[in-house]
Amino acid sequence: MPPISPRFSTTFTGSAATSPSPETTAPTRELARVLRLPDVILIVVGTVIGSGIFLVPGGVLRDSGGDVGLALLVWIVGGVLSLLGALTYAELGAMNPRAGGLYVYLRDAFGPLPAFLYGWALFFVIGSGSIATLSAAFARYIQQFVVLSALSAKLVSLAVILVVAGVNVRGTRHGAVVQNWSTAIKVGALLLLSALLLATGSGLAGTQVRVLTTPLTTELLRGIAVAMVAVLWAYEGWQYVTFSAGEIVEPQRVFVRGIVAGTLAIVAIYLLANLGYLAAIPILVSIFGAANGIALTAPRVFYAMARDGLFFRKLAEVHPRFGTPAVAILAGSAWTMVLAGSGTFEQLLTYVVFTGWAFYGLAAASIFVYRRLPQAARPFRVPGYPVTPLLFIAASGGIVVSTLVSRPTQALLGIGIILLGMPAYWWWRRSNRAA
Repeated sequence: MPPISPRFSTTFTGSAATSPSPETTAPTRELARVLRLPDVILIVVGTVIGSGIFLVPGGVLRDSGGDVGLALLVWIVGGVLSLLGALTYAELGAMNPRAGGLYVYLRDAFGPLPAFLYGWALFFVIGSGSIATLSAAFARYIQQFVVLSALSAKLVSLAVILVVAGVNVRGTRHGAVVQNWSTAIKVGALLLLSALLLATGSGLAGTQVRVLTTPLTTELLRGIAVAMVAVLWAYEGWQYVTFSAGEIVEPQRVFVRGIVAGTLAIVAIYLLANLGYLAAIPILVSIFGAANGIALTAPRVFYAMARDGLFFRKLAEVHPRFGTPAVAILAGSAWTMVLAGSGTFEQLLTYVVFTGWAFYGLAAASIFVYRRLPQAARPFRVPGYPVTPLLFIAASGGIVVSTLVSRPTQALLGIGIILLGMPAYWWWRRSNRAA
């Protein structure tokens, strides 16, 4: 099956995409466009803010030599790099607002194999492993209020997965409402406590506080590099909204505004949280919202893969009543429950998540292919092109290289897990040709 022509995929009429492209022969319905600007912004914010902002700041400050100014500078640079990626994806998403996001960009620019391998990793480890990790964290924090046995904690984790699956099968609008409320609650709590800490705390006025006064040494630069990787991990998640581009109303306008505004909001929230940090807040709502955000968006990739004949065809079905890719949601959730029940997800996630950044950089590079289509509709152009995408691609490559150097065994095992998808790709491709 040859790569899909970007020229075909980027032709739209009004706010809706054209009829399904010829890469699929399965009779499927289109997903309804029901997500509006507030939904897009809150999906971006809610999917990013999980547990990272509560776990990462202390390590960043330590790796920055205890210098508050350097630590904040690392957070600012990480936020700017994330914004560069968001701007790049904004142009891609406005040109091609179809369900699948990064999968579609990779497929159109570089062919079906890298796109499939990304979807393979997302299904079996990245997306499912992330939700499994969040559900396990939810159960751990529940134990601050009630005593749970090991079995009960595992059942709570599985219940979280079932709830977010049920909410999102019931309807995209239902999932978005849950996402909006959970995001509003956790952001409101985080902002309120950050403001209270700033108003009542005196830590920043202490004589021991250093602000950009630490001498730069080789050891400190290495620490800053480690801190940057952690910060980019904490920012990770804004790209999930691209998976739901096929369900956004007026995507050429709303998608751009939503992903950029959401990313800017994350940067501002994280900087304020770091300034007012050193106190924990109840984070159960934060964890649930992040898990729901992934369950809301990631199945759209599996749906797109199935439409291309590169995954189980059943996953391309749209529920006749709820209008959601219900089978894709349930299949992903079922595998997530297997990981959560087995307890192997944390190790798998460590092995594979770093390779996600290789796909993020590759997806950003697809903009150079899309730009070779001068006649295609381009309602938004990324400012600073080509420097903007190149900087983001360099940052993505830096994370991959850093992991290969610092954790070569885990990195190689992660690459091996992804390469296991190649036999599956050839099998589905051959089956599709035979059909």
